[in-house]
Amino acid sequence: MDTDLNPTPPAGPPQTPSARSVLVIEDNIDAAESLVVLLEMLGHHAEWADLGSAGVARAAALQPDLVLVDVGLPDIDGYEVARRLRAQAPPRPQRLVALTGYGTPEDRARALAAGFDDHLVKPIALPALEALLSRA
Repeated sequence: MDTDLNPTPPAGPPQTPSARSVLVIEDNIDAAESLVVLLEMLGHHAEWADLGSAGVARAAALQPDLVLVDVGLPDIDGYEVARRLRAQAPPRPQRLVALTGYGTPEDRARALAAGFDDHLVKPIALPALEALLSRA
C-alpha cells in the first residue's frame, strides 16, 4: 500500500467560481489581518485599510464586490465611510457591511440609514460571514 503521508499543499488559497474581492476597513490590525487571512482561506481576494479615508480611496481604486467596514474608525467613522462610498459615481461596491460590537435594533437601523446593506456584530461568526459572501 503506497500512502503519501506528506502530500504537497496547494500553491495558494483555492479560487472558486464564486470568489469575491473584499475590502476590509478596520483600524484594529489583529482583527483586520485575521479577517483577511480567513477570507483568503475561503478562496476570496481580500485587502484592508486601517483608516476610513484610506478605505474610501482604496474602494474607489479596487471596486470590490464587498466592503466590510468597522463603524468605530479613528479618522472618519464607518457611517461616513458608507455615505461617501454610496455618493461615488458607479461602479461602486456592490455590498457594504457594517462591523460593530453593537447589535441593538437602533444600531442596525443607523447602519442601514447610512447606506450599509448589512450589519454584523463582532466577533463575526463564520456561518454569518459565509452567508454574506454567498449573497455578495
